Order: sequence, then C-alpha cells, then structure tokens
Amino acid sequence: MSVTWEAPGGWEDLGWEPLAPGVGRLRLPVWDCTVGLVAGAEGALLVDAGSSVAEGTRIRQEAEELLRAGHPAPGPQGTGRGSGRRVTHVALTHPHFDHVLGACVFAGAEVFAAVGAGAPLTSEDGRDALRADAVANGLTAGAADGALELLTAPGHEVHDDHVLDLGGGVRPLLANVGPGHTAYDLAVLVPGPRPVVFCGDLVEESGAPQAGPDAVPSRWAAALTRLLELGGEDAVYVPGHGAVVDAAFVRRQREELSRRFGTAW
Repeated sequence: MSVTWEAPGGWEDLGWEPLAPGVGRLRLPVWDCTVGLVAGAEGALLVDAGSSVAEGTRIRQEAEELLRAGHPAPGPQGTGRGSGRRVTHVALTHPHFDHVLGACVFAGAEVFAAVGAGAPLTSEDGRDALRADAVANGLTAGAADGALELLTAPGHEVHDDHVLDLGGGVRPLLANVGPGHTAYDLAVLVPGPRPVVFCGDLVEESGAPQAGPDAVPSRWAAALTRLLELGGEDAVYVPGHGAVVDAAFVRRQREELSRRFGTAW
C-alpha cells in the first residue's frame, strides 16, 4: 500500500515519510521503530520518542527543522505563532524502551500516556525491567542508564479519549485502546479526508506482533477492533514497526491474533 501527498518543507529530504498534510513519520534504524509528527499552527505532537538520548536528540532536531520549514517566523515570546515551530506534546504509545527512552529530550513538552503507564517507567521494578529489555535487545548499558536517569513519569494519563488542539484546526485524538501489546496501549487518530491512525505495537508489519511478558493476549484482538472503529475503512494505519498498512491488514492481523491466543474480538 502506497500513501503519499505533495509534501512541503522537505519531509523526504530528511528521510521522513509524509502521510497527510502536516502528518508524517520516521522509521528509525536498528529496531525499525516508528515515530510520528503531527504539525498544527500553534503546536506539534510527536508520537513516541525513540530508544535513547541520542536518538531522541536526532528526532527533535529533525522534527523542529521540519516545523520551521512549514511555519511562519515566530511571533513575540508567549504568543501562539512561535509554538508551532517546536514539539509541544509527546504521546507515548506504550512503555517499551524503543518507544520511550528518548522522551527525556523533549523538555517543556506535555507528555501523554495511557493511564497506569507511569509505573513501569518510574518504579524501581519497572526501570529494572526496562533496562534489562533494552540491553538484551542491543542498547548499550551506558545509553540505557543515561536515558533512565533523565526519564520521568508522563505528565498526563489518558483514561479514555483526549483531544489535543494544536491550532489551525489540527485536533488529534489520543485514545486509550488497550490493553493488548501491553497493559498501557495508546493510539493516536489524526482526523482528515484520509484519517491517520498511529497504532503503536498493537500492529506490526515487519514481523509478527511481539507478545512479551507484559502483553495481555486475551484483550489484544479487541484492541484492534477499537483501532478499526477509530480510523474506519479508509484510514492510513501506522504500525509501531514496519510499513504503513490499511484496514484490511489490521483485520487480518486481528484474525491471526484471535487464532493465536484463542480469543474473540
């Protein structure tokens, strides 16, 4: 499935994939993890933040370069015009290292996650598990420790649905759709003529969905039903890993998960 649009501001020049006007994503190296960017007139939302301080720094630099290219010069300090040139909000789709350890780089941004996601990011046991998973998957111990030292709990926990107003009519919806891949799965819907749904690792295209010890298999298929309800038949669905897919792919993955775990949706 190919999804393209005429992209101002050099998205492709920096290796970002445009998905809709003002919406794009970046596939990061090593773990092929997706981060998304939603640009409004007065703010911008980043979906996930990468696996380390270094990766988060790269993401922030590139995102802000894209935002500067797509927005007018900033107004006086404290006015809305300038805020459209930086990441003002971060949504963490779930608390796994490759999606969250770069979040510490986005100082000043409002950070959102599903209700309860703060515990695995800030408790001693949660941090130990996060570090062990990161190092087992190839992140250096030093990079993991450096990110964990700076990582804090999300400032906002999403219980159900929460709409952000980024200005200019850009109003992404943060939806607590889990549990499934983890106990704390958050999706992001960007409405538009062709909606875009950032799925986190509830959907994976580059391999079979990974069900680790923190997965909730009995609820996973139902979480995909919620994703399909959010986006509808014509939406662009953005997996946590892999190429962009359509609703038919999500339905097939839901059926595979239902068979794999013996659950209904």
